[in-house]
Amino acid sequence: MGSWVRISCVNKTDRTSPHERIRNVGGVNSDGTRWRLTESEAIRGIREGKWLFYVERPAGHRVNVVIAVSQWGNEYLKTEADGEQPDNLLSLPECP
Repeated sequence: MGSWVRISCVNKTDRTSPHERIRNVGGVNSDGTRWRLTESEAIRGIREGKWLFYVERPAGHRVNVVIAVSQWGNEYLKTEADGEQPDNLLSLPECP
């Protein structure tokens, strides 16, 4: 089983589709250093069992991040609580 990792920021593309908006996800390591992965690296890490991602929206409320597939067959990240729109991820601040 993978390590739990909190996503606390994202970098977005200029696309309007919520399924294509996230370029990178990121956060802060326990030592205070920042990390950032492309969406495809994060998806690969989930598939390989390396990481289990979550967000805290609102603070203290953990929501799991999962892989979803758009109607066109493209994989993307979303939170379990969102249904169709990855709003919890898209509402995170931009990664530095």
